[in-house]
Order: sequence, then C-alpha cells, then structure tokens
Amino acid sequence: MTASVKPEFVGIAEQVTESGAEPLKLDPMRYQKTIFEALLDARGRRGGDAWAVEDAERQRISFDKLVLGAMVLGGRLAKETAAGEHVGVMLPNSLGVAVTFFGLQAFGRIPAMLNFSAGVRNIEAACAAAEVETVITARRFIELAKLEAVVEALEKTKKIIWLDDLKANLSLGDKLKGLARAKMARSVYNRRGLKPTDVAVILFTSGTEGTPKGVALTHQNVLSNTHQADVSFELLDSDIVFNPLPVFHSFGLTAGMILPLVEGLPTFLYPSPLHYRAIPPLVRETKATILFGTDTFLTGYARASEGDEFETVRLLVAGAERVKDQTRALWADRFGLAIFEGYGCTEMAPVVAVNTFRQFRPGSVGPLLPGIEHRLEPVPGLDEGGRLMVRGPNTMAGYYTVDEPGKLKPSAGGWHDTGDIVHIDEDGFVHIRGRAKRFAKIGGEMVSLAAIEAYAAEVWPDNAHAVVAIEDPRKGEQLVLVTDHQDAARDDLLAWSRQHGVSELMIPKRLVSVDSLPVLGTGKLDYVSIRRIAEN
Repeated sequence: MTASVKPEFVGIAEQVTESGAEPLKLDPMRYQKTIFEALLDARGRRGGDAWAVEDAERQRISFDKLVLGAMVLGGRLAKETAAGEHVGVMLPNSLGVAVTFFGLQAFGRIPAMLNFSAGVRNIEAACAAAEVETVITARRFIELAKLEAVVEALEKTKKIIWLDDLKANLSLGDKLKGLARAKMARSVYNRRGLKPTDVAVILFTSGTEGTPKGVALTHQNVLSNTHQADVSFELLDSDIVFNPLPVFHSFGLTAGMILPLVEGLPTFLYPSPLHYRAIPPLVRETKATILFGTDTFLTGYARASEGDEFETVRLLVAGAERVKDQTRALWADRFGLAIFEGYGCTEMAPVVAVNTFRQFRPGSVGPLLPGIEHRLEPVPGLDEGGRLMVRGPNTMAGYYTVDEPGKLKPSAGGWHDTGDIVHIDEDGFVHIRGRAKRFAKIGGEMVSLAAIEAYAAEVWPDNAHAVVAIEDPRKGEQLVLVTDHQDAARDDLLAWSRQHGVSELMIPKRLVSVDSLPVLGTGKLDYVSIRRIAEN
C-alpha cells in the first residue's frame, strides 16, 4: 500500500498470513426466516423512524414507511396476481422497486427480476422459463429508458401492470387496509405460512448458447449470504450503502438492497452505474460509507471525481469482473482506498469469496465465505487448480429452463459447478484462472461466444465464423469476430440484432476477415490459432 492509504488499511497483507486466527462462524438463526421477517426484525432493532431507502429523486423513506408501502402496494398487487405466482419486475433502482419487491414478498408472490437491458429475445425467454405471465413496470421508466419496443412485444402475451397508474388509482379502502396491515404486519404476514426454504426470488443468467435460465433463490439462500457478508465485513450501525448496480443482478439485489435493509442500514439506490459524473457528488452528499461496483464502473467514478467525493467511504467492494492493477492504484493513490475484490455467481446468491479487512490479498478474490464447502475438479492439461464446485446454505434451489418451463431443476447433491478454473493458495485465497466454458464477461455480463457465432451465421449463412474474447486494457475483455466473409461489416450485425431483439452487448466491437478459419485435425475450429489472429 502507498503512504496515502487510510490507516485502517495498513498492514492488511501481513495480517492475513498470521496463523491461529479464529475461523468465522455463522448463526443459522440469522437465516432461518423469510426475507420479509428479516425486514421486520431490522425495523424492530433499528427503529421504525430510521432511514431505510433513498433514490435519485431524493425521496427518502423510513423503515415504517417501507413496511407501510409494502402492505399497501402489495395488497393491491395481490388483487392482480395469485399466491406463489412468479411476477416479473422490470424497474430501475428506485423507491418503487424496493416497495414493489417487499410488497410482493409480504403477500407471498415471487419477484422475477427481469434484466431490461438484455433485449426482447432474452426477456421473452426468461419469462418463458420461469412461467412469468404478469410484468410490473412504470411508464416513465419505459419512456426514459426507450424500452417501448420491449413492452410492445411483451404485451402480446403478458399482462403489464403499470406501477404509476396503479399507485395513482389506489382507493381509500386500499390505503386503510394497508395501514391496518402495517400496524400488525408480523401477524398478517405469518398467515402466509411461508418457510425459509421456499423460493423467494428468481434472477436470470445466460446459460448454454446464451438462453437465460431462471435461478431460484430461497429466503435461506439470500439471508445466509447477507449474514455471511455481515460476519466477514463486520458492518457498522453507522454504515450507509450507495448502490448503483441494478437489482436485476444478484450483486445489486442481495448486496446493494437486501443486505443493508435486513441489517437495519440505509441504502441509496441509483438507477444507472454508467452516470460517472453524477455518482461521485451523490456519494459525498449521502455520506455513504459503502460503495459497490465493477472494475469498469469504479474506474469511471475515479476518473470523473474532482476531489473529496469519496472521503466518507470506508468499504469499496468490487465484483462481476476482474479488478485491474491500474484500478487498484488509481483508488489507492487518489483516495487512499483499497478495493475489496470478491467473486460470486447468481446461483450462490451471489457471493462466494471476498477480500475483507480481516483477510486481504490483492490479485485474489479473497477466501471463501464461512459456511461454503468446495472441491476442485481436475482439468486436463492444468497442473495447478481446477474447476470450482461449491456448496453452502446460499446454494440456489435450482434452475428454471426454457425447455421445461416452470419445472425446478435442483443441483446434484446441492453442489454448484461454477464453470470457473481457480487456484486456491496455501492461505485459502481464491485466484481465478479462467472460465471452462466459452463465455466472456463484458461489462460484468456473461456473454455466450457460441450464441454470437450463431448470430453471425444468421447474417452471413454461407460463411464460417468464430468469436473469441481477448484482453482489453479498459474493459477487461473485448469480443472479436473472425470470419471468412471478406466484406463483413459490424453495421450489418447491429441491424440484425436490433431487428431480432438481441442486446448490442452481444455484438463484437471488432471484425477480422481471413481467407479461411484454421481447423484442427478433427475438423473442429482451432480456437487457439483463431485467438492469435484476433490478438494480432
């Protein structure tokens, strides 16, 4: 660390190798409950008047008002949906999404958090996999985000509930019922008969060939992960979270919204992580002590900062993509802050490993969280490390897939295959070596290279195509399409993607034309040689 690093960070690297430290332990009682029960418990500890959520409109609500809003809005949504129904939620980070999420929880509905940036095709596939028939969104959001085409497509088969219309038309009876329910929230909620092992929320991730799978997380999954994080970081009663990460991602949902609220801490929800100039001043104004981000976003915030915007931040946590050395140096030199890099996946709710004040090693993603078992499956040709398999109280209930809609497919023996190749050093720190499957992480999103090749084949069906991901000094990874089509143009791919509802994230930035693609003796494409072509 440099001399500018805050005192509490000095010596961390030396501390982690000390032997005899007491292992962290979990208290199962902290997650043997439901998410809404955990919110009510937090309200009781913190006090109903304490600040709970604020958003970019500078609207702030207390824990009492969050529970009241959940009871009023949830009661109204219950008239439009059935108990146990998977209800699509397509909203930005705002008070509206927090109240909607907990309103659905309060009445035994299961929020299915739709990634509105994924394109029409993937959103429709996600709805099909999880059997989502009703989608909650807001007119103003759809207009600002220019998602009219998405809604137009969904309206053909789904019921759309417009949150702004619903709130404007709440009757006096709706409000009075909600008020009465809020006053005896625990007894009203307990009538639902929900259990910690019931599915609480569905998130979506790209699977084989880019088709989204629904990841079913139970109340226990989510709350055990928030407890694991709390135990690891020893959160303070004075902490304030600033969360710009969308809640359709597990990082943004669990760490950025649920964690602070069930621990009785306030969270500031910001609608887009891409507003690099707007976010630093807001971090200062809110006096946030905890900031979540990815390497790409944190680099943007640091470069856009004009000075002391991060002086109140004590905990800077990064995930979703590898943190570059340049990013670490930028934050250490300018703000005296260390970046606590972590690693996770949606199927683990999501955090699997993370660096903390107690255990910190730059270049690693930290040690595994307490309560997580692991094993490394050997990988042919790899001398060090292996394919990471994990199991713990935060392991998902299972997948929902398009081929068998609505049918929950649990993991074998409770183990989850991360698909990542890792090395775990002698001190227990996890080092990511690469991904076993042909996926790339672009801006924190998992992208299927095979799916992109299929898209290129749709545009130029008479040619051969291969997509590889190469290192990008700014964004971590960059997609390159290598093709034997001599006149291939990115504009043609973009036009096709817009017509078919495919996210622009899936379109390679660079195209390279060759006379022919190299193949192996088996006739399969030689991706090692193709990668060299792309890099050169």
